[in-house]
Amino acid sequence: MQVRAKKKFGQNFLKDRSVLEKIIQSMPKSDNVVAEIGPGLGDLTQELLKIKDVIAFEIDTSLCHLLRKKFAKEIESKRLQLICTDVIEHWKQNLLDRRYDLVANLPYYVATNIVIKALMDENCDTILVMLQKEVAKKFSAQEGEREFSALSVLARSAGDVRIVCSVKPEAFTPPPKVDSAVLLIKKQKSLSDPEFMEFLKRAFSQPRKRLLKNLSTHYPKEIVEEIFSTLGIASNIRPHEASTSIYHQIYAQLKEKIDAATKAIPASAPTTK
Repeated sequence: MQVRAKKKFGQNFLKDRSVLEKIIQSMPKSDNVVAEIGPGLGDLTQELLKIKDVIAFEIDTSLCHLLRKKFAKEIESKRLQLICTDVIEHWKQNLLDRRYDLVANLPYYVATNIVIKALMDENCDTILVMLQKEVAKKFSAQEGEREFSALSVLARSAGDVRIVCSVKPEAFTPPPKVDSAVLLIKKQKSLSDPEFMEFLKRAFSQPRKRLLKNLSTHYPKEIVEEIFSTLGIASNIRPHEASTSIYHQIYAQLKEKIDAATKAIPASAPTTK
């Protein structure tokens, strides 16, 4: 059965065996089940099943039909559970009700959203995913590098992050228009504060402007300037030049000072008739 890649699902099927081997070699040594998103033709799934039980999520019903035939024995033995659904709609607070490692060749159009969901999912221990190289660099960049972004701070807040390998377009069928990369995040904790994420969006809203200016657009300027002075942060520092720990320190002090200022405002006197 010949299957054509569907553009609406962002499908690019990985065909390079050497890349598959690098993904398998980079898998964590754990007893966790593997969650695979977008198994496609099942080439990665086949390798994963040699060493792990797999729960695979596939949105394409024609591919689900193919996968059910290809892995009939593994599905019958319950080594593979195939869930034919949109994983974004399925994914509430936790993708699975047990510890798991995410291993996947992600469609570009949902890759960032999926990685962030995995960073927030307390049952996810490791993220090993293929995604657009430009996005992988944003997740893995270190402070001072041009690509250092809000995504970098989020990933480094959760654990250790690195790019396993770069992957050229010809490794896929059909070949995408951009390079890809395999990203590995070994989580030490899960993200749990949506307000911190919003704070980072504001901090990096204009990456080439000063961090002080970006934050002062959204928070009281006098409070931001006081925090920079207290922490010894240069007033001309750019967002990509501040470290992950500095962002956490700024955020903690912002919350403390704004909460204190809010509590200091007296309640309106009751009106009488």
